[in-house]
Amino acid sequence: MAPGREANDRDDTARARELLAQERRSIDNIDAALVHLLAERFAHTQRVGVLKHAHGLPPADPSREQEQITHLRSLADTAGLDPVFAEAFMRFIVTEVIRHHERIRDEGSDAESA
Repeated sequence: MAPGREANDRDDTARARELLAQERRSIDNIDAALVHLLAERFAHTQRVGVLKHAHGLPPADPSREQEQITHLRSLADTAGLDPVFAEAFMRFIVTEVIRHHERIRDEGSDAESA
């Protein structure tokens, strides 16, 4: 390989590593934002769980869940995100929220019977 070509390859590789580092910093920032958004979301859903328990409402609301999934699939499609992925992600979150609501209900029932 010619010496000039080797120098260009090294420069290209160095530039690629620099771009990779920049992209990874952006990804890390987005991941941090996602964690904070999820924490905020779960704080609200915890309050919803307390309200549901206080008023004898069930932990799950299948019609609300379906509305949200339909809405998020549409948002995902518009944003260029795979709607199947968006739905799977939302179902994962909803499953966790319901588990929290069931725990609130069960802990409330334990406290009420004590």
